[in-house]
Order: sequence, then structure tokens, then C-alpha cells
Amino acid sequence: MELILQLAIIIICTKLAGDWAVRLGQPSVLGKLIVGVLIGPAVLNWVQSSSALEAFSEIGVLLLMFFAGLETDLKDLNENRNASVAVALGGIVLPLAAGYVSGLAIGMDMGQALFLGLLLSATSVSISVQTFKELGQMKSRESTTVLGAALVDDIVVVVALAILMSVLTTADVGLGLVIGKKVLFFVLIALLGWKAVPWLMRKLAPLQITEPVLSIALAICLFFSFTADYFGVAGIIGAFAAGIAISQTEFKHEVEKRLEPVAYTIFVPVFFVSIGLNVTFAGLSGQLPIIVLLSVVAILSKLAGSGLGAKLTGFGWHSSVTIGAGMISRGEVALILAAIGMEAGLLLPSYFTTIVIVVIVSTMVTPPLLKYLLGRKQQPEAAGAGAE
Repeated sequence: MELILQLAIIIICTKLAGDWAVRLGQPSVLGKLIVGVLIGPAVLNWVQSSSALEAFSEIGVLLLMFFAGLETDLKDLNENRNASVAVALGGIVLPLAAGYVSGLAIGMDMGQALFLGLLLSATSVSISVQTFKELGQMKSRESTTVLGAALVDDIVVVVALAILMSVLTTADVGLGLVIGKKVLFFVLIALLGWKAVPWLMRKLAPLQITEPVLSIALAICLFFSFTADYFGVAGIIGAFAAGIAISQTEFKHEVEKRLEPVAYTIFVPVFFVSIGLNVTFAGLSGQLPIIVLLSVVAILSKLAGSGLGAKLTGFGWHSSVTIGAGMISRGEVALILAAIGMEAGLLLPSYFTTIVIVVIVSTMVTPPLLKYLLGRKQQPEAAGAGAE
């Protein structure tokens, strides 16, 4: 019954925190992230991480990205592909270099410093997606570019990690297999989304069961997520692809209307809180300068790198900075990479909690920064206004 109580605490606290954040002029997601720290082990210790909560959290982030796919216009995504690639590459190269230099500066060896740079190159746009959604900007060119860049970022960072591990560890990574699996995944998922998903939705929608359309859509989302994870791609990419596939059918609005209340009542709040549950302040006094250094590097390198990529592909300065801000959050992707790196010996255990806090800081900075930048969007830019 402990899980039941914890879920009750999470639902009540996230809703209250979200309301307070909105009253203070911030996106509600910021309040939900902060309350995760407050009710977690770092402060009140009302809620502790567990395998059950992690499962709820994983479903929550998958549904969040599924909704992002539902609201994404495939034509806009294709039209912004060049910008997305530039944003992703800029957001990888600069954090990789800055992380490498920072790692050497705090005493890491070359391999560990390279891994730190790679870790800081990761992006998880789930928090940015929620912020864009709350502010009514999911259809904007900035949002579409950030989503496309996240796809490219995931592929490049995972392949780079495979290369790094094959060179610096004794593990037989099988680089050709890693790349081949990712190519196969995107070919397979494109075929399924183009042909199988619309056919399946039309065939099974008339079934005489409770909520047939919602059930089929949810099953497709989970199957695509599992398939992505199986092929070595982040599960959120599979969920996003499932959302895009269903958005091309006549069932898009029905799925969104019926699934959203379920997702945002329980699963998505647990995901937001779970990020804060990883924070602990015990024994970190000596690590504080490193946390500050790496947090600044993580935020500024992604903002500058991705923003520069956007600027070089025709965006105005304001939109470029907004896109850079949307790429700052490292979220669950960086936490997964940190765990992999520690197992492979590329991240010392003494730095693990430090990295977790840096990831959470980058995640919490994103909503208020996007709120500020998007709030100024209506102001015309002196240069490059035509790219808005």
C-alpha cells in the first residue's frame, strides 16, 4: 500500500505546485520538477524512488512524447530537416568540446573527460515539449525544429558512445551492428507508420469493446517504444514516431482527447517528480564548485551550440536563442548515459551524484527560460524577422 500512498502524494503535490508556478508566471512543469526535489529524499523524504514508480515514470515520458508526435505536422518537420540537423550538430560539438575541457580541468583522464563531453551533448526534449505545449507553441517553427533536432541528437550521441566504448573499454561493442540496428529501426518504423498503423487503426476501431481506438493507439505507442529500445534507440523516439503515425489518421483528435486526461492525471506527474527523486545533498559540500562549473558549461554550451546551428540556417537571433534553450534539458537521456558510463568505467562513482544534479539543474532551467523567450516572441526582431 506504500505505492498507493506515494501516488496520492505525488498527484496532490504536483497539481498544487503546478498551480502555484502558474500564479507566479512560470510554466506549471517548473513547479512539478521542484516539488519532486521537495517531497523526495533530498528534503521531506515522503516519496522514494522504486521500481514501480520508475515504471509509472517511464510510461509518463513515453505518453508525453507520444502527444508531441500527435501534435507535430509531418510536413513542417520535413521542411525544417536542415535546420534540425544543424541545431543537433551544433548542440553536440560545442558541449562535447566544453565538457572535455571541463573534465580535464577537474582531474579526469582523457577517456573520462571525453565521456563527460558526450554526456553533456545529450538532449531530452520531454520537458521542453511540455513547456511549448503549455504556452501554446507546439505548432511553432521553433518547436518543430527542436523536436527534429532531438531525433538527430539521439542517433549521433548513441553512435558516438558506441565508438567511445569500443575504443576505451574492453567491451566488444560491435560498431557496425550498432549503426546497422539504428538504420534498420528507422526504416522499419517508417514503413509501419506509413502503412501498418493506418490500416490497423481502421480495421480494429469498429471492435465492440470499451475504447477500441484508445486501446489500439496506446498499444502502438508502447510497441513502437519497445521496438526503439530493442534497436538501441531511446524509447521516447519510438513514442514520438507512433504519435506522428497516428496523427496522419482520422483518429488523431479522438486519441488525444481520450488519452490526455489519463496521462496528465497520473503518469506524466510521476515522471516529473521522478527527476527530483534522484537528488540528494548528502556529502556534496566538497563537490559544489564542480557542480556549479559543470552546470554553467552544460547550459551555455547547449544554448550557444544549438542556437548557432539555428542562426546559420536562417532563423533570427531571438528564435535561435529560443531553439537553443529548448535543447538545454538533458533529462532522462543523460541519466541513462551516466549509468552506462559508470558501468563501463568511464564515469567514476564519486562523480555520479554530481552529474545527476547537473542534469537536473539543466532540466529545471529550461521551462522558465523558454517561458521568458517565448513571452518576448511577439516583439519584432531588427534582423532576421522573416525567419520567425
